[in-house]
Amino acid sequence: MMAPAIVLGSAADAACRQALVFALDVSSSVDTEEYRQQLEGLAGALQEPDVLDAILFDPEAPMAVAAFEWSSREYSSLIVDWTLLRSEADVTQVATRLSGWNRHHAPTETGLGTGLRVAADLLAKAPDCWEHTIDISADGKNNDGPSPISVHQSGALEEVTVNALVVGSTAGARAEAELEDVSAYLRENVASGPGAFVVVAQSYADYASAMRRKLLKEIAQGTSARPLDHGGMKSAVEDGADPKG
Repeated sequence: MMAPAIVLGSAADAACRQALVFALDVSSSVDTEEYRQQLEGLAGALQEPDVLDAILFDPEAPMAVAAFEWSSREYSSLIVDWTLLRSEADVTQVATRLSGWNRHHAPTETGLGTGLRVAADLLAKAPDCWEHTIDISADGKNNDGPSPISVHQSGALEEVTVNALVVGSTAGARAEAELEDVSAYLRENVASGPGAFVVVAQSYADYASAMRRKLLKEIAQGTSARPLDHGGMKSAVEDGADPKG
């Protein structure tokens, strides 16, 4: 169940170029240190100078962001409700909320489909934006609730681009194989929409760097978007590769 909303500012009825929702994995595979690296990594990436410049590129058509954490089919908790990023102060406010957020008790399962469904529901309440984007982080496959494919097939993610950030664990050949397996799963089952892509973080220690790369790429997509540009066939690619036809 979604916890009560924490609203940082009203974004209702305001036009924007991109509505971007962050869906953060807090299932049992994410320990306390990794949890902090994830939240503080996102907060830090938002404030990187090049990312900040991209966010504030067009003050007359700002971005809007929201963020929540998820685990099983029974758990999601809203961290940041829809907030328009018109200034550096707005970005700082969101980053401060993220870095100061304390983990709630969450079920152990990984409900990727549920994460997508909650993100879709949030986007339905977003400002009237040219582009709708889900930025979902995960370190494992779906093992609870609806499958990601079933959420896509339901039509809940029409005209939405879903980009994914897959996070590895410890080093070693087995960890590398597991990371590639989860990456392939996210490419095939989660990432979708025009120009969709997957970014890989070798571990949660690499989360901030990977999120910075991801933000620069997906904000550029929103900046180049125009009304009625939505649609197109599914395209899920690895970071730095060309979209598939």
